[in-house]
Amino acid sequence: MTKHNFIGKVTLEEKVNVVKSTSHPKALVIDIPSPLASYYTRFTNVHKPNSLVLVTKKANSFESILRSTKNINSRYDLNLEGAKCEVKIGNRQYNGIRLKGVSRYTHINDVLSKYSDEGFDFNTNKKIKNDELALIRVNKFFDVEEISDTILKSVNNENEYYFKLNKPINWNEFKEKTKSVKHNISTTGFDIAKAILYNKGEISDIVRVVRPSLSLDLVKEIEAKYNN
Repeated sequence: MTKHNFIGKVTLEEKVNVVKSTSHPKALVIDIPSPLASYYTRFTNVHKPNSLVLVTKKANSFESILRSTKNINSRYDLNLEGAKCEVKIGNRQYNGIRLKGVSRYTHINDVLSKYSDEGFDFNTNKKIKNDELALIRVNKFFDVEEISDTILKSVNNENEYYFKLNKPINWNEFKEKTKSVKHNISTTGFDIAKAILYNKGEISDIVRVVRPSLSLDLVKEIEAKYNN
């Protein structure tokens, strides 16, 4: 199978919370729980962050976040994944660093200090309530292998697939389509997100599907629902 490394963006909607324990210096950190948390928590009692957003005072470039994350990982032997992120809650918009790889909530203050040393200034405005619905956009790299002309599989997560849409779709149309698909599919317990890939000057509109023990047959069924 042919492997690819693309750059692009994922857009998703999730209920988020504020991490209460940060004290450096009372920085705003948004906790994005795993959409499949209810499944995984049946098998483990380890409660660690799935995805965090370190909210910054200003928008920072993807390049600066990648370079600083690489510096931190090299200097402290960590395995953090940092990306440029935007979070919209109602009419409020926040910019930040989407972070994966933090093993414990108690490590967040230390991570904040390391990014502060790299020159990032953090937002302290905590006007976010628990379980507020947020629209999240994350710049990221996609390490995938080509399953077919329209289906890609994550190299790093065997339960994550992508398929191409046959035409562009805006966020509101995507939400309505997703609601319809989830009510007319044979299986439940999967998570959907909208994404775009940049490749050789072209943009592909794709859908990300995540589910424990996700099968290719289910991906094809979901793909057919979207593209019909």
